[in-house]
Amino acid sequence: MKILKAAEMKEIDKRASSEYGIPSIVLMENAGIRTVEVIEEVLGDIREKKVVVVAGKGNNGGDGLVIARQLINGGARVETFLLGEEKELTVDTRINYEVLQKMKGSIYPLLTPDHLQIFKNSLLNADLIVDSIYGIGFKGSLGDFEAEVVNIINRSRSLVVAVDIPSGIEADTGKVHNTAVKAHRTVTFAALKLGLILEPGHSFAGNITVADISIPRGLVDNDDLKNNLITREMIKPYINKSNPESHKGTYGHALVIGGTAGMTGAVSMASYAALRTGAGLVTAAVPESLLPVVASMRSEVMTAPLSETAQSTIALEAIPAIENLLGTASVCAIGCGMSRYMEAKSVLRFVLEKSGVPLVIDADGLNALSEDVSMLASRQVPVVLTPHPGEMARLIKKSIKEIQVNRLEIAREFAEKWQVTLVLKGNKTIVALPSGDAYINMTGNPGMGTAGSGDVLCGVIAGLIAQGLNPQIASIVGVYVHGLAGDLAAEAKGERGLVAGDIIEFVPEVLKQMELS
Repeated sequence: MKILKAAEMKEIDKRASSEYGIPSIVLMENAGIRTVEVIEEVLGDIREKKVVVVAGKGNNGGDGLVIARQLINGGARVETFLLGEEKELTVDTRINYEVLQKMKGSIYPLLTPDHLQIFKNSLLNADLIVDSIYGIGFKGSLGDFEAEVVNIINRSRSLVVAVDIPSGIEADTGKVHNTAVKAHRTVTFAALKLGLILEPGHSFAGNITVADISIPRGLVDNDDLKNNLITREMIKPYINKSNPESHKGTYGHALVIGGTAGMTGAVSMASYAALRTGAGLVTAAVPESLLPVVASMRSEVMTAPLSETAQSTIALEAIPAIENLLGTASVCAIGCGMSRYMEAKSVLRFVLEKSGVPLVIDADGLNALSEDVSMLASRQVPVVLTPHPGEMARLIKKSIKEIQVNRLEIAREFAEKWQVTLVLKGNKTIVALPSGDAYINMTGNPGMGTAGSGDVLCGVIAGLIAQGLNPQIASIVGVYVHGLAGDLAAEAKGERGLVAGDIIEFVPEVLKQMELS
């Protein structure tokens, strides 16, 4: 499912009119009708229900005026407040304003502090408020008066339905600079907008409905539009039932390189997650003194000893053994629990240069990479990087704050520059592809912010690649499955006490649901 920026949506509206001959006022009418359908879902029988419509002077306000008219025709009691001068209305909005006037609709100005008391009184017995003040063109902060109107809406006890996007949210970033309407439902048109998905905008939007307003589908389903939402429908085709004639070799061999004293759990969890995702064979390659510990954690995971330093980290002398292991693997994941030490960079460089199978680089593999990102240019195979914001900050030499305020574009820029698949973990994990396409994931919950959750994701992605999925597809599928497993785990155990092992245990349940649905 595509997620649009404001300029992209405006261009689509323009093309719908110029290329297909659909008048803009028809699109406005359809937007109003679709929103009324959602209001009827919320209120049930709208007859005698009181609805207060707050309309701005732009086309979003015009949508609100259509809604007011349609609700009146349906028997609702409607009061409309216009946050703007009549002379400032856009062409289509003015037409709908004049129609509502001729219908004797109750229209009140909302321009001065004196008008605010009338507005407050109207909300006292309102069943629902329609927010159509600002649409996707809004940027920056609401003015003081507008902010007060929004705060009054938010303090009311009425249900709120926002038209296209809650007023006060930037459509391209999800940013809220001072305040924004807190909606129970948002009806957005033709496609999702980034501001409805990215935080904090998503938290203001409530339940989101994407409504068809008769824009030709081909204008939205366009490969030139680079932002996408990961959905269940997108994932399902890649999770197939097992072939009755299959065996362990059918499902690939994942090699997981990592571990050091005190961090054996990371490599063990990544390895077990790969198995639970369906990999036929998994080998954990760890410093030789740690072999008994790792082997005792999960008997299903094979182990391989690697030469080690005095600090129980992987030594350069382990390189021949690593080369042999790569020769039997379908995918290699490196970095989980490996620790930050002098030889790590050289070990990673060797794997990048010599691997003939796709690589997933996580955790301390990323920290080693941050010492010389240009190492990526030497590899001959697809590479997936799975940084959290701190690791991403080290990779590009910026602060975590800089990463978090511009996650999407930073991930996209890095993936394009280095021609890798970048999985930027966190709330709304982003998968950025070498092509510039980006996929945003909505599964997952705060309980997954726990030690080892990232190792599990690394293993899930590696397990999917082992089974033959393209690394880019495996990353998209992996973040969705990982997040949904976390959601099922939180539902069963609660968020507060969730641990990474709980996520692993629910991965097979997610895959089963996908296969059966």
